Amino acid sequence: MVVKKRLRAVLIPLALYGVSGLAVGYFVHHAQSGQRGLDAKRELQVERERIAATLDALARERADWQHRIALVRAEQIDRDLLEEQARLMLGRVHANDVVIMLGPAADVPPERGETSIN
Repeated sequence: MVVKKRLRAVLIPLALYGVSGLAVGYFVHHAQSGQRGLDAKRELQVERERIAATLDALARERADWQHRIALVRAEQIDRDLLEEQARLMLGRVHANDVVIMLGPAADVPPERGETSIN
């Protein structure tokens, strides 16, 4: 009888501590790595920063395009911009322009006397 009372006095608190420890562990685990936990918060923060950087880049690009459009829409069109766009679209160059044609290195034939190691 006395042994059962002492055993109950020890086992019941141990069981309660064990169950409460498991419950706390469960909630701590999900607070760290759950769907709305700290790891998910960090991932959302990184994605938010990436999106903010993309937004800033797009805002700068939009401001640049608005500036270029304003130059074309003005009462007096910026002749340099108009000429640049016309040359780009038509693929033409001015007689005084210096043209440097760059191509891939594979297209250049080897000089006479040079041999390939391959």
